[in-house]
Amino acid sequence: MGHGHHHPHDHRHDHSHGTPSAEGPLPPALDVDVPDSELSPSQLSRRSMLRRAGLLGAGLAGAGVLGGTTPAAALPNGTNATNGPQGSDARGSGHGGSGNGFLWLAGDHHIHTQYSSDGKYRVIDQVRQGARHGLDWMVITDHGSATHARIGVDKVNPDIKDARAAHRDQLVFQGLEWNIPGAEHATVFVHPGRDEVEVLKRFETDYDGSLHPSPSPSVNEALAVSGLRFLAEQVRRRKVDDALMLANHPARQGIDSPHEIRDWRDATSAAHPIAVGMEGAPGHQAAGLPSPKGPGGVRGLYGNGPGANSFPGYPAESYRTWGGFDWMTATVGGLWDSLLAEGKPWWITANSDSHQVYAEPSVRGQDDDFAGHGKHADPVYGSGLDLTQNDYWPGHYSRTHVGAARFSYAAVMDGMRAGRIWVDHGGLISGLDARLKGGGRWATLGGALHVKRGTDVELSIEIALANGPNWAQFVPTLARVDVIRGQVTGPVADRDTFTAPTAKVATSFEVGKSTGTVRLTYRLGRIAEPQYVRLRGTDGKRTAVGLRGAAVDPAGPAGDVRGDADPWQDLWFYSNPIWVLPA
Repeated sequence: MGHGHHHPHDHRHDHSHGTPSAEGPLPPALDVDVPDSELSPSQLSRRSMLRRAGLLGAGLAGAGVLGGTTPAAALPNGTNATNGPQGSDARGSGHGGSGNGFLWLAGDHHIHTQYSSDGKYRVIDQVRQGARHGLDWMVITDHGSATHARIGVDKVNPDIKDARAAHRDQLVFQGLEWNIPGAEHATVFVHPGRDEVEVLKRFETDYDGSLHPSPSPSVNEALAVSGLRFLAEQVRRRKVDDALMLANHPARQGIDSPHEIRDWRDATSAAHPIAVGMEGAPGHQAAGLPSPKGPGGVRGLYGNGPGANSFPGYPAESYRTWGGFDWMTATVGGLWDSLLAEGKPWWITANSDSHQVYAEPSVRGQDDDFAGHGKHADPVYGSGLDLTQNDYWPGHYSRTHVGAARFSYAAVMDGMRAGRIWVDHGGLISGLDARLKGGGRWATLGGALHVKRGTDVELSIEIALANGPNWAQFVPTLARVDVIRGQVTGPVADRDTFTAPTAKVATSFEVGKSTGTVRLTYRLGRIAEPQYVRLRGTDGKRTAVGLRGAAVDPAGPAGDVRGDADPWQDLWFYSNPIWVLPA
């Protein structure tokens, strides 16, 4: 589950099959050894943005309060973990990390193009915009459907390859948005290679819920698990070097039940799972902008209520976002914490779900025939700005930061599987280094610190603040940082459990700053029982008592109001957890 889980095929990619280099150089904009004079205008612009943010050459992981690595550890479920990158080629960069740190690479795993029935943009348009907005990696995830399975998977691949060639400082994965049988959507993506199209096409054809609808919940759930096992088998047989699944907008319709989420996570090997997490915050964040200057809807398009297929135990508030985040993530002591309390690695992300962008003027071109061509006509310039659309460009508002041992496809996937992830909205912060230390060892996001019972353990937090304007042209202020702490109580008897009674906000730090670096310390004390900590931060503009009461969460995110939820006036960041396991 933790750091350094770099599976053997990290070093054996077959480049003769057209696989992008697994050990490629740093993008020139990130490589401080490349002088400004040798950069293209776009590369120089990106470097300047990183400098303004205080990230280029700052290396949080390398310059932080802790250093070094520790031997492999194991969580209760048997997943192996280490607390630092392995190998000798982990490079320092503007995204954090010198010799024994990580590259913190920003990305988005939920992006649509003209190959989605409700999409509009070319692949190269989304990749260019992601690069412009500071992303290092992106996943193209057009909707699973009969048309997409028949021709879309094949036809989008050359466009993705062209985008890879045109933007060598971006990692562009091919994936799809899976209609999980009997449940919501999910990102599924694979490591680039000779058979990426074949594997995705077979997966969609055989396991997509839109192609195999069934009124039987048990049939649907079995088909979903079989699909994940199919992906694991393709990795085992080396058809693809790796594959991952992340559940998208999980609480939007209430149809991702707690036991289904557990079943997805447990469907494949604990040492190399395929299903590893969920969107902690959905896309479509512009939907909450008030009219007439915005769509006047609900953030994330979370405007539903219970339906015939919804899990009956979910409360009414689960169908809304809270500070832009899904109820499963935003509720301290809720569903996400119930998984973490089992010692179950389950990570969160934040993405754009970009289909059609707010205040962008293009329209679909003439002779549009999606059913016949498997794609919409290329977009052309329209007559004015469209203020009714719900989305932002990749990286414009939501970012998922992954700690990678190097700049490569495999390293990003390894970092995601390891849980080295933190997410932010609106550029609230620009860097995060959180580590538990004790007994001469340390662990960071997604990892497990193994110590002797009674060891004194401390959490060290180092945050690079915004240090410059975001894409709404203001500098966010980090008002407060919360440390959330919960006990690991082991597997649940009821797999539909979605509460964790011991999880609560353990302490809060008032910050009130927008530039520079903040260093915080929280003492957990002498550890006798297994537990975890995770972080959350806010601009403090909209808060409310958490859904499980003031004793659990005195100032959590407030419920988003339909028609009046400007996402830029309610910014949060979240980290994935770190465990401490005494023996």
